[in-house]
Amino acid sequence: MSVYFGVLVVFVSIVTLSVQRTHFLMALLCLEAMMLGLFYFLAKLLFMGSLEIYLSFVLLTFSACEACVGLALLVSLARMFGKDYLSIISLHKC
Repeated sequence: MSVYFGVLVVFVSIVTLSVQRTHFLMALLCLEAMMLGLFYFLAKLLFMGSLEIYLSFVLLTFSACEACVGLALLVSLARMFGKDYLSIISLHKC
């Protein structure tokens, strides 16, 4: 597979994120697909060249932290409101 597969995955996940804006879980899945596409693109790019692979591991670490925070937020929203809609999260209520 070519390097552009990662770019395609990122583009498709951005389009899906902009279209499916109702559920928080769908947004998290789109963000994870975006990070997976970026990791694939970066890993392919770094394996082709003579650059270090540590940058892709840093990206993978940050995506794992992002997933952990996102799941914690999802659980707290589900416990508090009983739903996972993105419309529940509003900065105007603070």
